[in-house]
Amino acid sequence: MTPKKQASDLHRLSTEQILPGVPNLDRMSSLEIVRLINREDATVARVVERALPQIARAIDVVVDALRHGGRLIYVGAGTSGRLGALDASEIRPTFNTSPRTVQYIMAGGPRALGASTEASEDDTALAVAELKKRKPGKRDVVIGIATSGRTPFTIAAVEYARRRGARTIALTCNRNSPLERAADLAIVTEVGPEVLAGSSRMKAGTAHKMVLNMISTGSMCRLGYVYGNLMVSVWTKNEKLIQRAVRIVEQATGADHETAAKALRVAGNRTPVAVVMLAAGVSRAQATAALKRTDGHVRNAIHFAGRC
Repeated sequence: MTPKKQASDLHRLSTEQILPGVPNLDRMSSLEIVRLINREDATVARVVERALPQIARAIDVVVDALRHGGRLIYVGAGTSGRLGALDASEIRPTFNTSPRTVQYIMAGGPRALGASTEASEDDTALAVAELKKRKPGKRDVVIGIATSGRTPFTIAAVEYARRRGARTIALTCNRNSPLERAADLAIVTEVGPEVLAGSSRMKAGTAHKMVLNMISTGSMCRLGYVYGNLMVSVWTKNEKLIQRAVRIVEQATGADHETAAKALRVAGNRTPVAVVMLAAGVSRAQATAALKRTDGHVRNAIHFAGRC
């Protein structure tokens, strides 16, 4: 589908419609505006709930890919691309993963994160060129994010990734879109018209953020970067994070503050190592070996170290 044809189809999309009963947003008081926005935002979680089976399947796909050394790559333009970039950027400090594990490709490049580069949304050649640099393959997952499901940049990237054998997922707010057809799996959150007509940074953006949170957090939980509901793989790059890590070690193992702090120091400020040391009653070397043996899965490492 050409960019001109895609533009002509926009008026048919539910996310481009006028919200019924809201003809005079510019004449409302501040309180009336926030009540209206809050009322509409309250519908998003229910819409996302209807897509939970597909979101769960996406998590399974991502877990399988990352478990075998693959990558998760988000692709998008405008608000959708920025949300993908945000989620990718938060994974490393939260779970201490490799920089290659979760990546993003943004139409217009990093400059588009803080500036308007809407023309790049139509640049299919650039999309393919950017994805080629990543050399996607059968161990990778590419998630294309587009509210309309018609963004040429995102569709081209997903189509290329699929041709190269990568598993592909579409995240959109409109059903039966070209992006949905281009991907192996589709997650569709039909949020409907926006309070500010056509502004996909609102309900659509909220839905995308919720889904991306689920996919990335769920995947990291399944891969063992979480113990219980604790961020046991969190970075310890400053004093605040070190104190958070001490508290996590306390909560994960039942140790007192002094014991947890000492274990963290002995572990070289590596929270998973400290947790395995105390939970399994082993040395730093044994805990490190157990984590390596279990691909960093903390709970499995505790069990493995305890049997050795």
